[in-house]
Amino acid sequence: MENDKKKKLRTRGELGYWALSPQEVLEQFGVEKEHGLFAEEVRERQKNYGPNKISDRQKRSAWMIFIGQFKSLIVVLLAIAAGLSFIFSDFLEGIAIVVVIGINTVIGFFTEMKAVKSMEALKRMGSVCTRVRRDNEVMEIPAEDIVPGDIIVVEGGDIVTADVRLIEASRLQADESTLTGESVPVGKGLQAVDRDTELAGRKSMLFKGTAITRGSGEGVVTSIGPQTELGKISSLVQSAEKEITPLEQKLDKLGRKLIWVTLIIAALIAGGGILTGKKIFLMIETAIALAVAAIPEGLPIVATLALARGMWRMARRNALVNRLSAVETLGATNVIFTDKTGTLTENRMAVKRIVLSSGVVDIKHDSSDSGFSMEGKRVQPSEDTLLSEALKIGILCNNASLSYSQDKEDKVSGDPLEVALLAAGAQAGIRRRELNEAMPEMREEAFDPEIKMMATYHKKDGYFYVAVKGAPEAVLERCDSVLMKNAAEAIGEEERTEWLDRNESMAGQGLRMLAVARKIVDEEDADPYKNLTLVGLVGLLDPPRQEIQDALSECQNAGVRVIMVTGDQPVTARNIARQVGLVRHDDMEVVLGRDLKAIDQLNKEQQQHLISVPVFARVSPEQKLNLIAIHQDAGSIVAMTGDGVNDAPALKKADIGVAMGRRGTQVAREAADMVLKDDAFSTIVAAIEQGRVIFANIRKFVLYLISCNVSEVMSVALASAVNIPLPILPLQILFLNLITDVFPALALGMGEGDPGIMNKPPRSPDEPILGARHWYMISVYGLLITVAVIGSLMLALHVLKMGDEQAVTVSFLTLAFAQLWHVFNMREAGSRFLHNDITRNKYVWGALALCTILLLTVVYAPGLSLVLHVVDPGLAGWWLVIGASMFPLIVGQVAVSLRIPIIGGQS
Repeated sequence: MENDKKKKLRTRGELGYWALSPQEVLEQFGVEKEHGLFAEEVRERQKNYGPNKISDRQKRSAWMIFIGQFKSLIVVLLAIAAGLSFIFSDFLEGIAIVVVIGINTVIGFFTEMKAVKSMEALKRMGSVCTRVRRDNEVMEIPAEDIVPGDIIVVEGGDIVTADVRLIEASRLQADESTLTGESVPVGKGLQAVDRDTELAGRKSMLFKGTAITRGSGEGVVTSIGPQTELGKISSLVQSAEKEITPLEQKLDKLGRKLIWVTLIIAALIAGGGILTGKKIFLMIETAIALAVAAIPEGLPIVATLALARGMWRMARRNALVNRLSAVETLGATNVIFTDKTGTLTENRMAVKRIVLSSGVVDIKHDSSDSGFSMEGKRVQPSEDTLLSEALKIGILCNNASLSYSQDKEDKVSGDPLEVALLAAGAQAGIRRRELNEAMPEMREEAFDPEIKMMATYHKKDGYFYVAVKGAPEAVLERCDSVLMKNAAEAIGEEERTEWLDRNESMAGQGLRMLAVARKIVDEEDADPYKNLTLVGLVGLLDPPRQEIQDALSECQNAGVRVIMVTGDQPVTARNIARQVGLVRHDDMEVVLGRDLKAIDQLNKEQQQHLISVPVFARVSPEQKLNLIAIHQDAGSIVAMTGDGVNDAPALKKADIGVAMGRRGTQVAREAADMVLKDDAFSTIVAAIEQGRVIFANIRKFVLYLISCNVSEVMSVALASAVNIPLPILPLQILFLNLITDVFPALALGMGEGDPGIMNKPPRSPDEPILGARHWYMISVYGLLITVAVIGSLMLALHVLKMGDEQAVTVSFLTLAFAQLWHVFNMREAGSRFLHNDITRNKYVWGALALCTILLLTVVYAPGLSLVLHVVDPGLAGWWLVIGASMFPLIVGQVAVSLRIPIIGGQS
């Protein structure tokens, strides 16, 4: 039966749902607009149609990752070395190199798989949700769970998650540029059009992947997943190129330079060794091994894993990063533009005060003392016509939902301000469902950010009741009367000024202000904002977040300026800024959005003045663009918070766009680099800290890897130049390369970071991974390890009178352990010797333990010792190894503790 229905739906779909009337579409899908689908129908359709998902063609399979391991330069060089070994009949060496290739491939594969899985998991955490009507209720569900026939509810700021035939629309517009290339938003309506109409002309349809820019509406889902217009296009598109972040570009550039330098040095070493009488095959093999060892092929993998792990930490702190490049930019951010509501405040609004012509009503919500009072006396809303009228308007002119479950816990959906209005009405015993049954909604004028108002039309007794709410100054401007106890009376300029003064007085107490008005009209298409009757002012309280003062203080210590940019009134903004500690004095300047001009209209003096302002009020999304440009022109790296569809341009223009996860629109989330799941300002601060930690960790392991590799090149080069036995043999080099290029480097990438990292100023975004100072450090550290290696070799040969094989074992072990201890030289400059970011890193201790076991296994396991040409160094040899390998560590620790130039530690 269901299959027949599915076939029928497809047949009708081919005719074009845009060519059918709303009622025909509802009948086609067997759904009623008021109820939506029921649970049993949803389960059946999910079984038949599958998830609303377009296959991700950018996903890398395990097989692709495995094959990718054989495309690197290291594998090519190792293969050449293995081939030469077989040509020269050194089969044991050739087999050993093949094993090395296998080990390197396995390590690279599992490391990259972990990074890829981390990134995919993060992507799943950012899945889009949508509002649907099911089982007589509007609920929010994951977009993947949508089925054909679902009734979807959309409003400005939503991303459309399926192809939809509209059945209701109020001033609805959609940005369809992703499908049509047309940048101008398209007006939407209910009128059916010819089935042959091109996609851009199907005004009664919404399409998956497009964005609602204005208005509100409802519609029936006609297609999901691959069957949508976006799905059809996606199936024709080949996999896109992987995003290459600036950090990856820097690492790639660094790696390419090192490759050519290393190859030249390896060739010189091979030539020098041959000229001094060493075996030709040994020197060629050594040169290849050195080239392999010196190229830090582990950098991209370790960097990806460090980024992925850092992003996981951010996700655990409720910051979901959409783009890898944002992680780097976060560490350099020095200006944050933040909204007030929900970011600096709790976003738990409650109606606290209502100003009526008859007086001021206070509302308490405490369980021990709740209710309405005027001048200390209890008020019953059912007995006060003005109060009940104000509450009624707040409930009717509303897109949120509030219902009660059996355990009496509220189920809410929608804007917190509108939820607060519903809650205040429910506290007075006025429920939206009952109101809508008595006065059904016939039309909605969606909130318009330009005029700062919204309106709904409700039919009653042959006329239309228009409920209006919006910014007090905007509503008062459109009112020509005010509701009194008995009737409406005309409002003059003097009375209008008095109302504005009351509004400013309450806003100065930190309340978010709203005006409610009404009018009665005979026709549904009457102008909603003309000749209004003011009913009252509503003051809502949104308390500052408890942790906000500490977060702002942390920003100041970190050299990050915080600037409040809000759509609220200046007095409200000033009051909240003072409460949270953003400013310390009452007479601070608050600049209005209307005073923000484009950057090319401001002289330098005006720009500098605006840069110094800490609070901006009544700022529109368009004016945020001017603010960003002014600060970026001054060289700042700007993070900007936003939640509305109109904030999308500012979020894109900012260096770091930060969208709100709870109250933010889907359009804002798509445009942003980072989404705050808890909407908290402290989460931005935590993300900046993590961005700094990630960059510092990457710098640590790059510095560590290259200084270790340089020590190997220096040791062999010096031995070749002075004609002494090579301190380390080719396979020994490859073995160390596997250890020092993977485990300690990975451990450094996993570090928690320096606790004092937020007490330092932000770095420049143009700062390279390794500056001149770091290259000096690499040279000096490489030289210290080389001195230890060559010194142990000479002492073993001439003082302990060891044979060449045993002496080379001593120098090999000295190099290995010196590189392991060298990880402790990566601590921050000035940090404590025994308690620092390296010693606190449990992964470092795990890596050292694992590498030590592997080195002991190499020495004492018969098979491995034969392949790597190592023997038991004896007790005297081990003491020499320990003493010599500690030399670079001791010198490095003294330098780090004393902040000695060149090798004074990380900073």
